[in-house]
Amino acid sequence: MILCMTGWDISAHNPVKMLHQLDRATLEAAAKDSHFLRHYDAVTAGFEDDMSASSGWFCANVADPKSINIAYFSAEYGLHHALPFYAGGLGFLAGDFLKECSDLGIPMVGVGFMYPQGYLRQMITPDGWQVGACEILDRENAPITRALGGDGKPLSVKIPVIDPPIYLEAWKVQVGRTSLYLLDTSSEANDPWNRCISDRLYTGDPEQRLRQEIVLGIGGVRILKALGIDYSVLHLNEGHPAFAILERIRERVEGGTSYRDAFEQVRETTVFTTHTPVPAGHDIFTFQLMDKYFGSYLPGLDLEREEFFKLGVDTKNPSGFNMTAFALRSSGYRNAVSKRHGEVARRMWRQLWPELPEEKVPIDHITNGIHVPTWIDRHLGDVILNKYLGRNWLAGHDNPRIWELVDEIPDDELWRHHLAMKNLLITRIRDRARQKWLDSGKADPRVVMASGILFDPPVLTLGFARRFASYKRPTLLFRDIERLKRIVNNAWQPVQIVFAGKAHQDDLHSKQLLQDVFNIAKDQAFGGRISFVEDYDELLAQYLVHGVDVWVNNPLPPMEASGTSGMKAGINGVPQLSILDGWWTEGYNGKNGWAFEGAQDPKRDQSDAAAIYEILEKHVIPLYYDVDDHGIPRSWIKMMKETIKMTGPHFCARRMAKEYTDKFYQKALDAAMESLHRGEKRDLFSRI
Repeated sequence: MILCMTGWDISAHNPVKMLHQLDRATLEAAAKDSHFLRHYDAVTAGFEDDMSASSGWFCANVADPKSINIAYFSAEYGLHHALPFYAGGLGFLAGDFLKECSDLGIPMVGVGFMYPQGYLRQMITPDGWQVGACEILDRENAPITRALGGDGKPLSVKIPVIDPPIYLEAWKVQVGRTSLYLLDTSSEANDPWNRCISDRLYTGDPEQRLRQEIVLGIGGVRILKALGIDYSVLHLNEGHPAFAILERIRERVEGGTSYRDAFEQVRETTVFTTHTPVPAGHDIFTFQLMDKYFGSYLPGLDLEREEFFKLGVDTKNPSGFNMTAFALRSSGYRNAVSKRHGEVARRMWRQLWPELPEEKVPIDHITNGIHVPTWIDRHLGDVILNKYLGRNWLAGHDNPRIWELVDEIPDDELWRHHLAMKNLLITRIRDRARQKWLDSGKADPRVVMASGILFDPPVLTLGFARRFASYKRPTLLFRDIERLKRIVNNAWQPVQIVFAGKAHQDDLHSKQLLQDVFNIAKDQAFGGRISFVEDYDELLAQYLVHGVDVWVNNPLPPMEASGTSGMKAGINGVPQLSILDGWWTEGYNGKNGWAFEGAQDPKRDQSDAAAIYEILEKHVIPLYYDVDDHGIPRSWIKMMKETIKMTGPHFCARRMAKEYTDKFYQKALDAAMESLHRGEKRDLFSRI
């Protein structure tokens, strides 16, 4: 039951904003409505039970969560569009992980950046060029609160590594049982140059990027200490926050432990997840910059400059301090994010362990997963799956046997639901176009026409929505324009394609690719069957993964580490057409979508595009339009069911979080406990 459906829509599904916008009369009426109050009390009771620290899988199977904590550091988090602290898959993975840790009762505390200027509010010019302003955080309508110190005043922590010192504040987001602290350098106590360190996600300036990572790593550890939050294990989501390792070592050295012992203690209790199979995606800082910022910090670790630099040198490319190399050497537990990515990562980093054969390089893999309650359509989960899988399906949704009951869902019921989702998507696209036309006053008709307002609900709809980057090959479908025209303009079996995504502000090549897509979308020769929807965000992603018919993915192998967007579509019964890379090498079973190997020759783009055209023409399109006398595509629905059955248990964040616990957290917690006992014994002997 929703307090005010109109307010919910106007607020773009932001509950804090909706409550601020509702008039007092609506709230007073709800307070007197016995029907609403019964629902309110029931929801509150369930929430309070879920928030209990003594309940959950971790407490029942691992340890008492009251006595331990795991600190999770990430440069971005994708939680909700009201909190624009994400650029793409890395952030949504981190957000889904925190949500699942809350669900399972895993004692987690998150650390990230506030980013008051967000990532990018995308706008497309009539010629298809991406422009845009910073997406300013609406703090008043965001679910955040200032972190307070013991004196009840806003917390402020000094970070002396940067000269002049930075004063760091923090904001708290409560993600269920999990607390997330977002670092903010905008304090008036800082110089203007330092205030903007946390302004924007992934700045292109190398020195400012280094300063960001110093604040995230070293500042994050100091913020947790100032808040009185003890933790036993550190989990680094990518290399950006790796300087947290140094600060944990410094704390131990300051307490009397030798550097060697401190390094081993920290290494044995640190987990590092690498997401990047693309060499250019790893941060490398010049030794001159490192000297500038760490010259006065290293003596506190009793660590020589040369030894420190060796920790961060990639011997294959020793041009600077490599954050991933540093994190790999300084962590006891390391993993890639899919089976295929594990193979790639071991090959990429084998030079760090020259004495080992490639297959023995100590980088494991845990395949990414999605937070099912976040990404599954509410009606599909709360009504259809509750009816046919049982009301407790969500509690055990990582169990494959539960999902076998998907076959019990009547074909016509699942199909009606999917068509309703597709209608919602197209309505949403048209509403966005209408709002742009109303708001701007200067909206160009070419931009509006390219946004999908001519889409037809019955037509087979392909979706391609993700961060625009060259290795993701967003223009691959346009390699043979004439063949594509024949496919989309087929009078009897037409196809329509929706594109969405943002290019990094400093990535000109990706902006050019986006421009190419947009210009195809506004080409009248395609009859409005191809669209580009601007300003892709979490809310639009929900509509897309619920409403398209096929999810398309064609990166350049082996550059897709995992890829979770196809999982989000899959849990909603949307099959994927993808090259075999990332998670799809594990997820494809021959019955839940379509796959192709990808060519290895110099004309691989042309060959891969031809493979996609052939799959569309011979398999996808005929299957979709093969309907019975009642208009139901039975064979297509069989594939939809297989897609749900495969995605639900195997590619959920619940399976992922349990794997991290079983493979890494339990061992790291044991190492932390052993280290604590050794320290207690040393203290005892020193007093004798």
